[in-house]
Amino acid sequence: MLEITNLHATVADKPILNGVSLEVPAGEVHAIMGPNGSGKSTLAYVLAGRPGYSVNEGGATFDGHDLLAMEPHERAAAGLFLGFQYPVEIPGVSYLQFLRESLNSQRRSRGKPELSGAEFIKLAREQAKLLEMDAEMLKRPVNVGFSGGEKKRAEMVQMGILSPRFAVLDETDSGLDIDALRIVGNGINRIMRGPDKGVLLITHYERLLEHVRPDQVHVLQAGKITRSGDIELARELESTGYAEAAA
Repeated sequence: MLEITNLHATVADKPILNGVSLEVPAGEVHAIMGPNGSGKSTLAYVLAGRPGYSVNEGGATFDGHDLLAMEPHERAAAGLFLGFQYPVEIPGVSYLQFLRESLNSQRRSRGKPELSGAEFIKLAREQAKLLEMDAEMLKRPVNVGFSGGEKKRAEMVQMGILSPRFAVLDETDSGLDIDALRIVGNGINRIMRGPDKGVLLITHYERLLEHVRPDQVHVLQAGKITRSGDIELARELESTGYAEAAA
């Protein structure tokens, strides 16, 4: 589904990714762990098409199509979703309006009819309820006044509404307490577990993986994958750290 081959990328002329190769088949969840500065967020941003990140070598395909040749909005329309480590605030823009415009834009690009206001409100309330979030919060400006955990929960509501085919989630567990971690983990499973979907989950810690249970865990160090395994690798990293993993 997603195939990354010998990917090299720079930010401000500084090499960050140094030959990342990784394949995530449809129906699987893969996790990436690694120390600060190893290139985890850079990989997420390159896949999503964030400006300022230059690919110097290698490539990435999504369902057999050249992902890096697509504009960011084309990647989103194709079903790629990026969950941010630090979701941004957008004062003056209602979260509900933002989500409705996002969803209908994608539906138009796929030749599907737009949802009416009533249809969308029903969908938004359903998704908020499943994430144990007060739907009234979605009437606020995007993320304004939200706690860190509320921002991440709202982002999962967004993912549920958009129902992407592939999600790249950059440290979704950051800022979550124990209860929110369980809710978000269950949300990832509910929304993204399926034979035609996939997830690349970036995290520092093993705790979220106990809820999501990835098919594979990869260690990213110095801009490339150094080890791969199952959840036992994540547990090993939790107890020994990354220095041992590089040995």
